[in-house]
Amino acid sequence: MDNDRIEGKWTEVKGRLREAYGVLTDDELEEARGNRDQLEGKLQQRLGKTKDEAREALDSILAKV
Repeated sequence: MDNDRIEGKWTEVKGRLREAYGVLTDDELEEARGNRDQLEGKLQQRLGKTKDEAREALDSILAKV
């Protein structure tokens, strides 16, 4: 899913991310607001995942939206 589609469905994406990864704060999610690279970076940083793991985690969330 590209940035435009993520941004268009931001409320749903944000809700799914908060549900799956409660360690992400609303501020962190708003900083990334629809930007896939930033979302991956937040997941990588907060969850201690590799870049590939963060990408797969985000892909898993986005597949449900």
